[in-house]
Amino acid sequence: MALSAAAAGEVRRRGCCGGGGGSLFPEESFKSWSAYGRALLETGPRLRERATARSLDSTELHEVRGRSGADMKRNLTWWDLIWFGIGAVIGAGIFVLTGQEAKEAAGPAVVVSYAVSGVSAMLSVFCYTEFAVEIPVAGGSFAYLRVELGDFMAFIAAGNILLEYCIGGAAVARSWTSYFATLLNHHPNDFRIHATSLSEDYSRLDPIAVVVITLICLFAVLSTKGSSRFNYILSILHVAVIAFIIYAGLSKAKLSNLTADFAPFGARGIFAASAVLFFAYIGFDAVSTMAEETKDPAKDIPVGLVGAMTLTTAVYCVLAVVLCLMQPYAEIDPDAPFSVAFTATGMDWAKYVVAFGALKGMTTVLLVSAVGQARYLTHIARTHMVPPCLAQVHPRFGTPVNATVVMLAATAVIAFFTDLGILSNLLSISTLFIFMLVAVALLVRRYYVAGETSSSDRTKLATCLAAIIASSVATAAAWGVGSGGWVPYAVTVPAWLAATLYLQLGVPKARAPKKWGVPLVPWLPAASIFINIFLLGSIDAKSFMRFGIWTAALLAYYFLFGLHASYDTAKALAAEAQAGKVEEGVKDVVHAGN
Repeated sequence: MALSAAAAGEVRRRGCCGGGGGSLFPEESFKSWSAYGRALLETGPRLRERATARSLDSTELHEVRGRSGADMKRNLTWWDLIWFGIGAVIGAGIFVLTGQEAKEAAGPAVVVSYAVSGVSAMLSVFCYTEFAVEIPVAGGSFAYLRVELGDFMAFIAAGNILLEYCIGGAAVARSWTSYFATLLNHHPNDFRIHATSLSEDYSRLDPIAVVVITLICLFAVLSTKGSSRFNYILSILHVAVIAFIIYAGLSKAKLSNLTADFAPFGARGIFAASAVLFFAYIGFDAVSTMAEETKDPAKDIPVGLVGAMTLTTAVYCVLAVVLCLMQPYAEIDPDAPFSVAFTATGMDWAKYVVAFGALKGMTTVLLVSAVGQARYLTHIARTHMVPPCLAQVHPRFGTPVNATVVMLAATAVIAFFTDLGILSNLLSISTLFIFMLVAVALLVRRYYVAGETSSSDRTKLATCLAAIIASSVATAAAWGVGSGGWVPYAVTVPAWLAATLYLQLGVPKARAPKKWGVPLVPWLPAASIFINIFLLGSIDAKSFMRFGIWTAALLAYYFLFGLHASYDTAKALAAEAQAGKVEEGVKDVVHAGN
């Protein structure tokens, strides 16, 4: 039954569709314990409705964005985005994980590992770019998945996105402490508190990481444009240090260090390192969350995202080669590889330049991460899957203050306790999973439009997607198990090729991008799905256990809170829309009578 205009006004007044509300959950299901009990009893029907509910581009661009009250300021250009991209990506990964993976997993072939991870990241960049141009909102991949895969998958991805940012920020903050210690001629643990009563992986408490995160939070809250200027000043200094490392490192190069035993751990070591080194590329997705603040998304986002990733991949590969030319891989230090390498080659003074550059790089990574993660949480809060007070944009600063503070507080807690090794592996799982979902969503966007795509074409699309994912999982499983020789791949890889080819030739496209699109569809998105799943197969079992625990916690939250809050919000929106139609009809009748 349609609600009256007055009733719809009451819905708006309650805050169900606004950015705030008098309590954490202002929706109808949480008005009282009895209302909450009734909502829990309706979990099954509500889940069936919301699991497949898909948003619209226009809804994300207008109605959902409007729930933040004030608008974010549109003052970023492609130049800002390139520097944000460089600042977001080049940090702890290259300065810390390069040494760890070169020594323990790949040897000098770590450069190939970086190239593999770079290809995977670039494929994901293409997918993100098309979505960011078509749906330029702060929600990033959460908004894209809500439009194409529905509320439930978007929420699961959202939880992993938030985990990705918290863990990534925590890992970089702990690495910041390590290089700060190097700069002062100390061991990193000299600045950490050893809590012997805690597990070894969580016993080195890091107060410096907490202080750094707090300062970054202040920058991110005050101004996005100011953060951008600060970021590219630091990034320019960072690039200058990288140029110094390359020049000075090559002056101490020995070709025999690189060629004597290029891949001592074989192909398995190369791909295992690639899965961990994907951590080094994480951050570009934060740039896509700034689409809402760009002046011309159709031009600025493709140039900014693709340009930043191209430069980053080239820099990573060159730096990896330089490191392996300076020292035999077995002598590379896993904690501060470049600093120790310069000391070993007689340039002890250069380690201070490296440490300074590493600190600059990690600071920009933390800053861009802070800006990106707050915008993700803001858009998630706009849908009421988390408390809507987190969606508020400060009218003076034009930034999401509540979301920024909450995310960085969580990051600080994780950084205070948790070891870098645990963080990097868990982060890679979460990120690869999200990037795989975005590639699937892009294929759905190109080949399916509700109300237009026939049921037979929809079935063909679903079958092809299932075959692409299943063959990718089977390939990753065969690689992870490490038995059977080439026989499993002779089945799984042709199956992937056949499914992708049939999708290209046997299923008509339902939509073409309006402004900028991924080339070679369906091949590039399908390749992104394959390589992301394949790299997942190279990550250790304990990390998957932690990922499973986190996913179970997400599901518990969704069934107890998120599902009911988003259900009430959707109903309130529908009531408002219906009330608006009734109101317009009354006006038409009045005008006709006059």
